[in-house]
Amino acid sequence: MPTSNAIIKITNLRLRTYIGFNQEEREKMQDVVINIEIHYPAQQAINEDNVEEALNYKKITKAVIKHVEAGRFLLLEKLVSDVLDISRDHNWVQFARVTIDKPHALRFADSVSLTLEYQRD
Repeated sequence: MPTSNAIIKITNLRLRTYIGFNQEEREKMQDVVINIEIHYPAQQAINEDNVEEALNYKKITKAVIKHVEAGRFLLLEKLVSDVLDISRDHNWVQFARVTIDKPHALRFADSVSLTLEYQRD
């Protein structure tokens, strides 16, 4: 059987953090909405039905929550980069994509978002 590529999607993880460089943004927590996509080879997990052979998305999510809620970020780029680093930390990860939305960041827009990707060589 050919190798199966698993795709984990963590969708609309809603957290609060300090994000921005304006004085008000540095003093008041704001909402962010996080979407993460992680690809890894899952053939062992499929064949063996063994949790040790699967990527633990709960562990990844807890690490993201802890980092985002405890952090202070001037730039959305830094926040997205940090979450991407957490998402790709396991050596099985072949590809990861993180998008973070900052709702109500602009007066006439629902949100501003930034996406970064990682691809293993």
